[in-house]
Amino acid sequence: MQTANYLKELFDLSGKTAVVIGGTGELCGTMAVGLARAGAEVVLGGRIPEKAERRLDEIESHGGKGYFVPVDVTSRDSLQHLLDETLGRSGRVDILINGAGTNSPTPFLEIPEDEYQRIIDTNLSAVFRACQVFGKYFIEEGRAASIINLGSISGLNPLSRVFTYSASKAAVHNLTRNLAREWADKDVRVNTLVPGFFPAEQNRKVLDESRVLDILRSTPASRFGNAEELIGATLLLASPVAGSFITGIEMVVDGGFNAMSI
Repeated sequence: MQTANYLKELFDLSGKTAVVIGGTGELCGTMAVGLARAGAEVVLGGRIPEKAERRLDEIESHGGKGYFVPVDVTSRDSLQHLLDETLGRSGRVDILINGAGTNSPTPFLEIPEDEYQRIIDTNLSAVFRACQVFGKYFIEEGRAASIINLGSISGLNPLSRVFTYSASKAAVHNLTRNLAREWADKDVRVNTLVPGFFPAEQNRKVLDESRVLDILRSTPASRFGNAEELIGATLLLASPVAGSFITGIEMVVDGGFNAMSI
């Protein structure tokens, strides 16, 4: 019992509200469930109500609570509505996860301008906007908070076939470190969670057989990750106790992929 109490003290999120942008997706949806099981009220920000309903059913099955707010991450007004709606219903926000994303395998010389802009806007500009909207609230209210931006292993070392995606994620990593430095004295922690290869909707289009073999050869764990394996890192970064002195880092969860060279 003493051990259980100590772990609860470190990771308990009871009374906290977590906004998970991209929470209707596979990875962030699973992270949202983990936050709810740790006691947080979870707000799923996304585009597809049906996916949100399924995820909320899962949250409720574990005794957690949450709700869905539709959001268009390419619109500042929509992100502001997400914040306002959350404050109206929950009265606070303590944790923000920026996890919306999109990808494309188009060869570099064939990437059209609209595709490039769409990926940059969804993966990078949306994080910029959300950090401005929610960061302003955190700082003006003097609220200690944790922002977790979803990066990518391709933001650390560029991957072939996903040129715009890699560039956008590298910029997210840089933006995160800058914000961590800017807001550390405001008790607003900003970190990047960096998944390795986790099969999800946005990357299945680039995971053909040869690609899968290349990835597995370069991953010491010799497998893909399971979404549940991101929950521990999420809780650490979100916790105001266990993660209180963690800011500006890239927490890599990749089965050793980033440790490989040849």
